[in-house]
Amino acid sequence: MTSRSQNPAARPPGFVYHATKRGLLRRDGPLALHCEDVPVQKLAEQYGTPIYVYSVAMIRGRYEAFDAAFRGQPHTICYSVKANSNLTILRLLARKGCGFDVVSGGELERVLAADRKAAKKVVFSGVGKTREELFAALKAGIMLFNVESESELWALAECAGGLHKTAPVALRVNPDVAAETHPYISTGLRKHKFGVPIGEARALYAKASAAPYLKVRGVSVHIGSQITEVAPFGEAMARVADLVHELRADGHRIDYIDAGGGLGIAYEKPSPLEFSAGVAAYARALAAPLRGLDVRLLLEPGRSIIGPAGVLLTSVIYRKENDGKRFLVVDAAMNDLIRPALYGAYHEIVPVVLGAGSVAKSDIRKNEITDIVGPVCETGDFFARDRELSVIDEGGLLAILDAGAYGMVLASNYNTRPRPAEVLVSGKSAKVIRRKEKIADLLRAEL
Repeated sequence: MTSRSQNPAARPPGFVYHATKRGLLRRDGPLALHCEDVPVQKLAEQYGTPIYVYSVAMIRGRYEAFDAAFRGQPHTICYSVKANSNLTILRLLARKGCGFDVVSGGELERVLAADRKAAKKVVFSGVGKTREELFAALKAGIMLFNVESESELWALAECAGGLHKTAPVALRVNPDVAAETHPYISTGLRKHKFGVPIGEARALYAKASAAPYLKVRGVSVHIGSQITEVAPFGEAMARVADLVHELRADGHRIDYIDAGGGLGIAYEKPSPLEFSAGVAAYARALAAPLRGLDVRLLLEPGRSIIGPAGVLLTSVIYRKENDGKRFLVVDAAMNDLIRPALYGAYHEIVPVVLGAGSVAKSDIRKNEITDIVGPVCETGDFFARDRELSVIDEGGLLAILDAGAYGMVLASNYNTRPRPAEVLVSGKSAKVIRRKEKIADLLRAEL
């Protein structure tokens, strides 16, 4: 096996290049990407492409690192289900003692299907909870409702009264803190649809405490996603801490502070130490303003746990050149992974096999500048533009890295394309955790 410094594209311990064995003399052959101990080329051959592949070791390891970073603060990790909602992955995390953050009734049903006992560690966020969803969450006995408006507060009070059940409530406050991220996933400013302005929170808490079937339990905040600097988190938490002091002075019992999620990952050539160091800095930024408050901190990581634990494998269908502009047309498309088209997001893309030869023996190019595009009838259907990449044959395999979060959950059937299979790898074993769709599956619900 080569070191990470020789292969900066590797994502240990889940995705690393190993030398393959070939010939009677068992000499080392080309380097091939493995998910743990399984060559991903074998998975592509067995299940076809495109295909999502996830590493159990990475999921467990990153959850444990996150948990350890907060060991000095009473806390519960509530994995953000929207990042990747596969039932097997939810069961894996539930067995680790993880809680869950849900933003829809469907996500709540997924958590209950994975482990009904996990309901007591569920927080329910989102600006548009319906009464049907509120009823379902009350019946399930979830830990906390993160309420985002006065109208929602009274809807929850009505539903709780109808069931004669007490609803544990936190208001999601908007701290008006700016964070450097894509505008579509920034949520902490007054111009955004999320939360209650922090200056109006005390009045609404007073109303909530007077409602017979509501019980004030905490304060919630979330300022955005894919944030790589910790200062905005600390700033938001300082404002929440000040609010908690005020609320307690008003006579409210505040047991929880939900810090939300949003900790980003480095999509471009991350260091092997980056996650553990980053999550430790994140923990320090959140914990500092909370000293002496005696609260349980709720955390909603998603991308930071599951993102690097998954890749999307795709095959090169055609090589194409238009007046010197090169394209690799692959069998994955924007319907399989929409982040590049939607956000202009960067994903590192690597050949599954290194040193396997070029397009022709006479071709001496080692690398080329090319666009990597899908077959969907949209110019926006691309994974990379003007990317430097090793020359790869038609039929060759590419791995799109860091695709574990907001990959399959955002997949669609655009152009009547079946969504790909998902495979989970643990050591030397691999199992399908979602089968690839067939065209018949897409037509079945239509009349």
